Amino acid sequence: MSLVAGDAVPDMTLAATSDQQINLTHMEGRQVVLYFYPKDATPGCTTEGQNFRDLSDDFHAVDTVIYGVSRDSLKKHENFRAKQCFPFELISDPDEQLCRAFDVIRMKKLYGKEHEGIERSTFLIDATGRIARVWRKVKVEGHAEEVLAAARALHAGDPIT
Repeated sequence: MSLVAGDAVPDMTLAATSDQQINLTHMEGRQVVLYFYPKDATPGCTTEGQNFRDLSDDFHAVDTVIYGVSRDSLKKHENFRAKQCFPFELISDPDEQLCRAFDVIRMKKLYGKEHEGIERSTFLIDATGRIARVWRKVKVEGHAEEVLAAARALHAGDPIT
């Protein structure tokens, strides 16, 4: 079952870069952008991360924390984060616990072969720990800006469209 706007985020703790343990239910009082991406250091995933990086001060200004999530190891995440100078943490989900809770694992085709992978998806979580907005099948271009606009609206108490 897919999480939709209004649903509470699942209560689980996962390892992230900088030796952090992240639990989304303990983020009360702050908005959270949780973006799921297929793989570190690939062109689309790098661009998406760079776009969030470049807008990180704007997200911070509306009290919004950013986390990227993929199945890659913490070591790969640390290297990717350092190389791209991401000011936010990357959550490692090798067992797909968070990915499955947010229903972002999909059958994909690569070179004619089917495999399970992460469907690029983003969730904006409000300051009470509830999903405020969901983006699925994300196209990278302009996405971070769209998420920022929604985070600003949510922070201001305006309706999110």
